[in-house]
Amino acid sequence: MPSLDTIRQAPKALLHDHLDGGLRPATVIDLAAEFGYHDLPTTDVEELAVWFRRGADRKSLELYLETFSHTVGVLQERDAIIRVAAECAEDLAADGVSYAEVRYAPELSTERGLTLDEVVQANLEGFRIGKERAAAAGRPIVMKMLVTAMRQAARSVEVAECAIRWRDAGVVGFDVAGPEKGYPPTRYLDAFDRIRRENFHITIHAGESFGLPSIWEALQFAGAERLGHGVRIVDDITVRDDGSVELGRLAAFVRDRRVPLEMCPTSNVHTGAATSIREHPIDLLRRLRFRVTVNTDNRLMSGVSMSSEFAALDAAFGIGLGEMEWLTINAMKSAFAPFDERLRLINEVVKPGYARLRAAESRVVTNVAGAAGA
Repeated sequence: MPSLDTIRQAPKALLHDHLDGGLRPATVIDLAAEFGYHDLPTTDVEELAVWFRRGADRKSLELYLETFSHTVGVLQERDAIIRVAAECAEDLAADGVSYAEVRYAPELSTERGLTLDEVVQANLEGFRIGKERAAAAGRPIVMKMLVTAMRQAARSVEVAECAIRWRDAGVVGFDVAGPEKGYPPTRYLDAFDRIRRENFHITIHAGESFGLPSIWEALQFAGAERLGHGVRIVDDITVRDDGSVELGRLAAFVRDRRVPLEMCPTSNVHTGAATSIREHPIDLLRRLRFRVTVNTDNRLMSGVSMSSEFAALDAAFGIGLGEMEWLTINAMKSAFAPFDERLRLINEVVKPGYARLRAAESRVVTNVAGAAGA
């Protein structure tokens, strides 16, 4: 079992992380004071961190989403967005993340007059600052943005067009998020058509709190290239008493087409999409060699990092460095960055990074064996 320190050193790739779900608790308090937000449940840093985690862990996606009222509440000013995005890049880099696609819905930050474009520009500016700080600290990271439209709003086409405008500045795709039940992907076909006409990328939250129809519609109507969560694809897989497995037509399609699953284990437990890490479908899906990736979703609400997620999977399933590398390469293959950039990161960062860690582990084992023999 690799140590947590070894896991932190391992190069990691992150495809599903929400900007408004990853603020530092101290930053939430600072921004609330600076910009006049008075609705926080507490201004004690430790108490606020506990409040977010307790509030999110209520086994309901709809209740989980309620906690975002406070983080979005302090993200209504340009400087606040820049600070949070910069800290996001720094925090991910410090955790060993080499490539990250972080998503945000710009419509959530327009309550005080910011436009969609101003929100996206501030987000990208923060990423630039954070990347420079991380590189100066010896922890380079590639940061990309996914522009998200909220299901319960009615601005999906407008948001899609905004994403397209910023595609050459760091935005790599379009996403739809929010409550799944009652808001099927078919409600946003005009937005998806707009994205596809521009040869741009689509990922959709699907198969988290809702079942197989959500996944089918995301793939066949909306043209999703990746599935945000996709946990419920397991409902189309039968495991017999003798251990044999039968895939339904949708599950077989997802595996055959190598559709990436942006899985967020701890978050899925908190929203009730999985009963526990040990019972999470990620184990079955990885053993069946679906295109599984590991992600954080909301680092503040779920109290997680990429390293803690990998450590939890290792404790539950004994994945080790070999499986961590496979999962990381899965994510890099599935990223929306240009092919050459993905290939460079795989060959120059991911593979050499894991090779070094395996070599270090081998030396430790050899030394321990030698000492025992002596």
